Amino acid sequence: MGQVKISIITTSYTLDRLKDITELLDSIEAQTYSNTETLIVAERSPELADNIKKYIAEKGYSRMQVLYNEGEWGASSARNLAIEQAKGDIITFVDDDAILFPDWVEEMAETYAQDNSVVGVTGPILPLWEQDSMSWFPRELYWIFSCTYWDMTEKTEVRNGYGTNLSFRREAFNSGERFRTTLGVKGRGQRGWQEPGAEEVEFSLRVRRKTGKHIIYNPRVRVKHKVYSYRMSTKFIAKRAYWEGYAKAMLNRWYRPGGEAVLSTEYELLRRILFKLLPRTLGRLFRQPVTGWRQLWVVAVVLSCVAGGYLSYQWSTFFGRSESYGTG
Repeated sequence: MGQVKISIITTSYTLDRLKDITELLDSIEAQTYSNTETLIVAERSPELADNIKKYIAEKGYSRMQVLYNEGEWGASSARNLAIEQAKGDIITFVDDDAILFPDWVEEMAETYAQDNSVVGVTGPILPLWEQDSMSWFPRELYWIFSCTYWDMTEKTEVRNGYGTNLSFRREAFNSGERFRTTLGVKGRGQRGWQEPGAEEVEFSLRVRRKTGKHIIYNPRVRVKHKVYSYRMSTKFIAKRAYWEGYAKAMLNRWYRPGGEAVLSTEYELLRRILFKLLPRTLGRLFRQPVTGWRQLWVVAVVLSCVAGGYLSYQWSTFFGRSESYGTG
């Protein structure tokens, strides 16, 4: 039996990311699994699209094509455009500032081959710090940078994955299922984090409900995700945390009536923060005071802003102002 075809989708919106994109494409070309196609969606910048095409041609990467999104802006819209063009049996998603481990596609394909009840696969997203001095950041809060905080060493069923390392069988997109374009980052050039994200969580919830199948976390399906120093600012972290709380309150309202334990993952993480991370951080105040105070500061910022976002959605719902994002 031959290899199933794998479609790899990534999106980008600014020429500033060109170096990141070329490094991602190099890591795709170095995959141990050969039956792939790569769809790169550029938007807002014709120069970005032209430069990517030029790089692909110069390197002789024959299984890659560039699409230009002339429709609604945003990662969800761009992904949906690529889904329409994708020919793979498995459709995968990575961010433009990620780097794939060489066996990423191979491990993913094997995970699907072993279990027909699996509709989605995700795996570790490991932070690739711009500077080693950034590694003090608590693992429990890696999701701020779209990295995984999970430390599971075996395949495990999960609620969802992140768009930096996520895939689905083609059947997940049957009947026109797509990412909800009212969710997700539109990019710094538009509103930055001035909107709720969690589009991958919402899509995962919808797919699991409609197919009755599972999403699996495989610790061998690995990518690295670049974390630049500007993302360590209080402003970035606070906005990211606020909109995470807002989005999770929204999803809880949409999906909880169907019996879904929507926020079980968040409750488990909160317990881990309160009963493991905080005691560890308080102890570090005496041994490594600089690191301890940094970690205590970021925990306080994140928890307060997540709570603020959650309560903000509840408040807006009370006054009937939250449904512009659509319903589940």
